[in-house]
Amino acid sequence: MKKEKGFTLIELLVVVAIVGILAAIAIPQFAAYRTRAYNSTAETDLRNSITAQEAAFVDNDAYQSCADAVACEVLPGFKATKDGNAASVMSAFSHTAAADGQSFDATATHNNGDLRYDYDSATGVITSAPA
Repeated sequence: MKKEKGFTLIELLVVVAIVGILAAIAIPQFAAYRTRAYNSTAETDLRNSITAQEAAFVDNDAYQSCADAVACEVLPGFKATKDGNAASVMSAFSHTAAADGQSFDATATHNNGDLRYDYDSATGVITSAPA
């Protein structure tokens, strides 16, 4: 007699159930990791633009305003993070210089992030709030 080899239906159902449980745990965690990465990108771009703004101030003795991340690339050494189509990944990004040019506010929010980062040059503090 020839003995047949293979998996029973019960064994296959147990494996499918285990894979389903692991997927139910992993997928929401993965989404949270992605959101944190998007938020980190916004904060990093903001920090880099602040450094560039300070370098521009040394040369011009005044802060500059710019309406979005691409417009802020006029600041020395600043390059905005872009997607595969060379478009900015920021839904909100700006630098607003005070009327006297001696201080500025900046903000950054990633298209897929859930936080908005704000900077005030008078205090030197970056704060975050829900986008």
